[in-house]
Amino acid sequence: MTSAAVRGRPLQVGVIGVGRIGKMHAKLLSCQVPGAELAGVSDVVVSLADEVGRELGAPALSTDSLLADPAIGAVAICSSTDTHVALIAEAARQGKAIFCEKPVSLDLRDVDEAIAAAGAAGVPLMVGFNRRFDPSHAAVREAVRDGRLGPAHIARITSRDPAPPPLSYARVSGGIFLDMTVHDFDIARYIVGSEVVRVHAAGATRIVPELAEMGDIDTAVVTLWHQDGCITVIDNSRQATYGYDQRIEVLGSKGLAASDNPVVNTGVFRDASGGRLATLPYFFIERYTAAYINQWAAFVDAVCSGRAVPTSGADARAALVLGLAAKLSLKEGRPVRTDEVDGSGEAAGSQLAGASTRPVGHPR
Repeated sequence: MTSAAVRGRPLQVGVIGVGRIGKMHAKLLSCQVPGAELAGVSDVVVSLADEVGRELGAPALSTDSLLADPAIGAVAICSSTDTHVALIAEAARQGKAIFCEKPVSLDLRDVDEAIAAAGAAGVPLMVGFNRRFDPSHAAVREAVRDGRLGPAHIARITSRDPAPPPLSYARVSGGIFLDMTVHDFDIARYIVGSEVVRVHAAGATRIVPELAEMGDIDTAVVTLWHQDGCITVIDNSRQATYGYDQRIEVLGSKGLAASDNPVVNTGVFRDASGGRLATLPYFFIERYTAAYINQWAAFVDAVCSGRAVPTSGADARAALVLGLAAKLSLKEGRPVRTDEVDGSGEAAGSQLAGASTRPVGHPR
């Protein structure tokens, strides 16, 4: 697998699950990721795999055949969340490098099982936290990491979808904190560079009344206390009528760094009533196309070079711990320590590079 890529042959990647996100990954691999090629697609809906395969010029295979094919060196697991752990285990057994969309699982024990399977087989496991690879967000991370801001005091993350997901999705997604805010939990750890030790979540159902019947919410504010003393505030909404709203800001002792929304074009219209800019990108695929391409480039580079993947199973686990802590906080109306959820006695995600271990005081 890896040796073929090192010798200059493109890494052959099979995509398992070609719904909306899987089809997007397959399209990128078919023509926009240097050093990689789309080697095949599979889906439980055979007709969908056939359709995507014909469109992209790739064979449609059964999942078993795709995993067993020795010419396929890596797989992208984009199927439903409940299938991820078993597919990771089988892909690891077959010696494939693994890219898995988030979440790996909604259960910490299952995530640990997946991490262990990849580790035992000695194959890389990268998790799809694509926002780390957005150029604007990465610029904020660099400003924090290189010291230009001084110590980070406050981080603010706004993440709002243009429209709620279907109720059929909401019923199985694990709730807003595990299917939506999980990205914000990951980017908070990444940008601040310090683990989270305490979580306090508040929320309401303001948009989709049926969510309340499921014990879920559509509007949330989450406060994170980091180990180094920084505080992150996240606000989420399932419905921002003006578009997909994604912003990050970090205030430090020396200054501020921020990542704002792009617009679909830079045209401006003005008349006597005022001015108008173009709208925001509608949703995540349009907003984060460059991030998805950069994510794949990082995966291919890691597989071909033998370096560690930049978003690991440990990162997936840490984000899940924060999501579970947020759910518990909302339920009980109090701040929750991450070790209450994790049970390890440590801050969630002990493998974050450069994380501070200086203990600080936090509200109880």
